Amino acid sequence: MYSREELRDLIEKSYAGQALHKKPAELYQPISYMMQTGGKRLRPVLALMACNLFTDNIKDAVLPALGLEVFHNFTLVHDDIMDKADIRRNKETVHKKWDDNRAILSGDVMLIQAYEYIATSPAGVLTQILKLFNNTARQVCEGQQYDMNYESRDKVSEEEYLFMIENKTSVLLGASLQLGAIIARAPERDSGLLYDFGTKLGMAFQIQDDLLDSFGDPDIFGKETGGDIKSNKKTYLLIKAYELANAKQKDSLNRIIAGEFNTEKEKIQKVLAIYESLGIRHHATRKANEYLSSALDKLDMVDIASERKSNLKEFADVLKDRIN
Repeated sequence: MYSREELRDLIEKSYAGQALHKKPAELYQPISYMMQTGGKRLRPVLALMACNLFTDNIKDAVLPALGLEVFHNFTLVHDDIMDKADIRRNKETVHKKWDDNRAILSGDVMLIQAYEYIATSPAGVLTQILKLFNNTARQVCEGQQYDMNYESRDKVSEEEYLFMIENKTSVLLGASLQLGAIIARAPERDSGLLYDFGTKLGMAFQIQDDLLDSFGDPDIFGKETGGDIKSNKKTYLLIKAYELANAKQKDSLNRIIAGEFNTEKEKIQKVLAIYESLGIRHHATRKANEYLSSALDKLDMVDIASERKSNLKEFADVLKDRIN
């Protein structure tokens, strides 16, 4: 069995071996920049972990797993343009460092690169892998559209929000695990359970991300805290606050969002004060833990020796520690 650190190192070395100094440099420099800004490499590592559950020969999964990481970073490049975000992983976003046009075009090439890596999947499972990847990529785009739709709506329900983040964020984690299992020729039931494990884990991860945006340490989080509040983003925290707030608190939230306060710092402080008065941090933490518990239940059902699941269980435990 490979350790999580060994798998991440394998992904990093694999991409370094693939990287080429292509021309025009103006097109490829932003791609190298984005891929070298760090990131947890969650998706490719999960893919390799899933493959490693069933076999110690994971070489056929390395490049397809890398394709998932390139695809994920492609979505971030375009998301940052749409969100007008200036900072990602403590560095300037691609569109901020260069411009929107270069970021869009470089992102397009990243999507092509992702397909090139996915297409290296073994011939016997290539059709299945492509179907999984295409469905997932489409869902991610649908989730992003719902996210943008919600920006112009006064009210979004908790159910609508959870559906949106499942598509925008969680399905890619589920697909990462299922991809690794498929390449390892795992039974269909087990690959499906791993997909469910990943999607539940992704839901917990996104709610945690919402929490960190408001309450996290920016040096650890990699982005400015309060960014969601500044942009009036419909997060789990804001939606829950509206659900629990009394009339006076709802009026305060409405006035804050309408731009009553002159400074961003004051706006963030006022919203956080309302969150604290309503116990929003507790509600969000509890919801994230519900998803995490459900994810672990799915993992327990996978028909493989418990000791081989230790890496995935430890991975989930790390997330649990960060949530709590």
